[in-house]
Amino acid sequence: MSNLTIFDLDNTLIGGDSDHLWGEFLIAKGLVDPADHKVQNDAFYQQYQQGNLDIFAYQRFVLKPLVAFTQDELAQLHQKYMAEFIEPIILPKAINLIAEHRDQGDTLMIITATNEFITRPIGQRLGIELLIGTQPEISNGRFTGEVAGIPSFQEGKILRLKQWLKTQAPDLTLSHFYSDSHNDLPLLKRVPYPVAVDPDEKLRSHAEMHDWPILSLRG
Repeated sequence: MSNLTIFDLDNTLIGGDSDHLWGEFLIAKGLVDPADHKVQNDAFYQQYQQGNLDIFAYQRFVLKPLVAFTQDELAQLHQKYMAEFIEPIILPKAINLIAEHRDQGDTLMIITATNEFITRPIGQRLGIELLIGTQPEISNGRFTGEVAGIPSFQEGKILRLKQWLKTQAPDLTLSHFYSDSHNDLPLLKRVPYPVAVDPDEKLRSHAEMHDWPILSLRG
């Protein structure tokens, strides 16, 4: 029997939010209107932190700029984004934690609300091939700016995970879920071993109340 250990990505395995940072990257490269994009990007991030984010509205905002580029152009942009914005915030303690679970024989997965275009290469950089993220819609080889299927956000993480588990061997069992965000409480409550990682205030309070482990991967 193999344990399935799940990690959130943003502010858990990396020291920042890859969705918000992608917006900062687009601004830095002059690919979007800097003032307008920053205002909206920051406002959505604040809504996420408060727990009242409209995930469809946010993902459409994030995905809209992708429509103008081919997949090859986006791949080149993503390489620059990884080098300039993601590499500096990869956490050594997170790499060690991943290695510990891999050495135990666990099956490793990232579940993130951030779209798979942004996050799949980050997961691969961290050595985790299995990833469930919000799926961008693609038509004729290009992004349409819309979301395909159920976003992997809040309760959506449970629904997407259930869909994935139906395709797997029956001896795969849920084990740990590591997350920083109260938005992940629905899934944290479903696993045998929930772990709060550098948690926000709401998640820390819940973790302390229920005697969940609280871990820091920073520093």
